[in-house]
Amino acid sequence: MSLVFAAIAPHGTLAVPEAPAAAIPRAEATQAGLEELGRRFAAARPDATIVLTPHNAHVDGHFCVVVAAKLRGSLAEWGAPAVELECAADRALAAELLDALRAEVPAVGVSFGGNDPREAVMPLDWGALIPLWFMGGRSEPHVPAVLVTPARDRPLTEHVRAGQAMARAAERSDRRVALVASADHGHAHDPDGPYGFDPAADEYDSRVVRLVEDGRLDRLLELEQLAAAAKADSLWQMVMLHGALGDGWRGELLSYEAPTYFGMLCAAYEPRQEG
Repeated sequence: MSLVFAAIAPHGTLAVPEAPAAAIPRAEATQAGLEELGRRFAAARPDATIVLTPHNAHVDGHFCVVVAAKLRGSLAEWGAPAVELECAADRALAAELLDALRAEVPAVGVSFGGNDPREAVMPLDWGALIPLWFMGGRSEPHVPAVLVTPARDRPLTEHVRAGQAMARAAERSDRRVALVASADHGHAHDPDGPYGFDPAADEYDSRVVRLVEDGRLDRLLELEQLAAAAKADSLWQMVMLHGALGDGWRGELLSYEAPTYFGMLCAAYEPRQEG
């Protein structure tokens, strides 16, 4: 099988209509974009979802693949305890991804709690929970997931190679695989926000929007310094997505807005048709 669906999806709590934070400020464009991603995800009929999340395990100098058997979490930390998910992890696909990554970049498998990963339950961070809320986490039956975290202290070129390795692992598997880059963008849009104001946030977000619209994710590698100034939380996952998709996919920008101190973007990707 292979990759059958890919997306860039936000993970801000106000993107979830069921969360109180969604009321103030409103994020209608993002919510509509995520609903559309959910429809396209369902139409692609994936057997498993890989979520590239910046908010799960961090190991210095290594990419991480969650190898625990289950994923469980809620948005209680963000005032929305009713927004909770528990889903199975695809441990076989996780092992295939980990082997593929280790052949290219420093990578480790991570688990939590129980000493036997076959019985362990990994905390489901908000960076993964929110995309899964719309894409497979609430379907019946839910779609098993694999969580992968980037390595910000490794070169962006390694993130490209990591994405390529994951695509090869998907091709070797017996599954239809979805790949979701969980990404919020510049976090310095509001002087009253936790990161203050920096015009780099708007510049970074504007350039990301143009690159998504133009189908030039390869040029994301030019934004590393700007991402740091913008306090962006997206570059590394998107570069991994670029590595996985190469030039064989067609992207569509569904939404972008910055209704609070950070920017949110929804984009859907599908394989280009031959001929």
